[in-house]
Amino acid sequence: MHTLPHNGLALASLEEQLLQPGIKGLPITEPLRQGALGLQGWNVLHADTSFPVAVLKTSSLLHNLDWMRRFCERYKVTLAPHGKTTMSPQLFAAQLANGAWGITLATATQVQVAHRFGVRRVLLANQLVAPADIRSVLALLRGDPDFECIVLADSLAGVARLADAVGLHSLARPLLVLVELGLAGKRAGCRTPEEAITVARAIAGAPGLLLAGFEGYEGLLVSDDRGADLVAVDAFLAQLVALVRGADDEGLFTGSEIVLSAGGSSYFDLVARRFGQMSGQVGGLSRPVRAVLRSGCYLTSDHGIYQRLLEELDEREGRVGAGRERPGLRPALEVWSMVQSRPEPTLAILTMGKRDASYDADLPVPLLYHRPGPGTPHPIPNGCEIVKLNDQHAWLRLPEGHPLCAELGVGDLVGCGISHPCTTFDKWPLLLSVDDDYHVRGAINTCF
Repeated sequence: MHTLPHNGLALASLEEQLLQPGIKGLPITEPLRQGALGLQGWNVLHADTSFPVAVLKTSSLLHNLDWMRRFCERYKVTLAPHGKTTMSPQLFAAQLANGAWGITLATATQVQVAHRFGVRRVLLANQLVAPADIRSVLALLRGDPDFECIVLADSLAGVARLADAVGLHSLARPLLVLVELGLAGKRAGCRTPEEAITVARAIAGAPGLLLAGFEGYEGLLVSDDRGADLVAVDAFLAQLVALVRGADDEGLFTGSEIVLSAGGSSYFDLVARRFGQMSGQVGGLSRPVRAVLRSGCYLTSDHGIYQRLLEELDEREGRVGAGRERPGLRPALEVWSMVQSRPEPTLAILTMGKRDASYDADLPVPLLYHRPGPGTPHPIPNGCEIVKLNDQHAWLRLPEGHPLCAELGVGDLVGCGISHPCTTFDKWPLLLSVDDDYHVRGAINTCF
């Protein structure tokens, strides 16, 4: 039985809560204490759960946690994984227990959730502008002086809003602010280094604010031209490094360290190489640099877009072929459903749909099929694919004339991988943790 490390976060309330009938994936007909889920003897392959059901393979999670810890140690970078991927207190705890410096989040309400469960450091990688949201973050900082939250700004107007709000509150420490460097035609962020340094000067001169460093998101540079992507990513990261040096030359940093952050889930190896060279006291800077990666999807990986990108990362890292010591990141997240209709010889309709699995970055990938009961599931043969999703239905197309057309029947199970885990997690208030034989060992909650 595998268990995830918990790092002392306040998770007891989750294990003690009573789960009510009607939670997706659970077969219960009366309330059940969450901590007793693993004692029920359920097995997904025996059809003991309700369907569809989302599962996390614990062995893959543990492997990925260890893989990323080793990766960060090798490049001397810090990890603050993006928690919006899972919004799971149990997974936050496991990441922090495996060396994460903090948790990255995207909204003020997500910060409140993380704080409630005991996360002590948050990087809010988004513009904090709504008055109520600013007040909520400042209330946490005022009420808990040991809690740390770093926020972003990309405009003089944004800096003014933060400074005005801080002026109305008595904080034990200045509010830490990172300047966001963006990309032309993309989402938020200063469009030029000149704009970014202007914003940095405003932060450094604003009472109650402290310039913590600079950050950006290179994941917006993913396209079909991988060679051009790599050149563009390197140039973008070089701009961030230059901004740090320029701001330091002007004496804009007054904190104990400089934070330099990027690193989504697509090209975080490039960020680690570039920023890792800045870690510590190097290059004549006035204070140490903390290089912070923010990859969140590494924890579960996927069977789609990130799997393809991580295969390329493995090639860049030289970990391909039979000689590599450890395999790369492993997909941990699957959605299992049941065949509910065989209306045509080459079509199976499954009991899952847009309400259950990602579809924004590729449709689900059929992996395994199984007739409920003992035994090992069979791989789905090549040529089978999910071609369409409705709200509660998936269309599994089978190759004409293939034996599976006759073999796959109503009531059989189909396990699918997904592409882009962020938009599967938010569809499940609870996912089941399973071992490699699909025995249910516990639950993982989400708080979207």
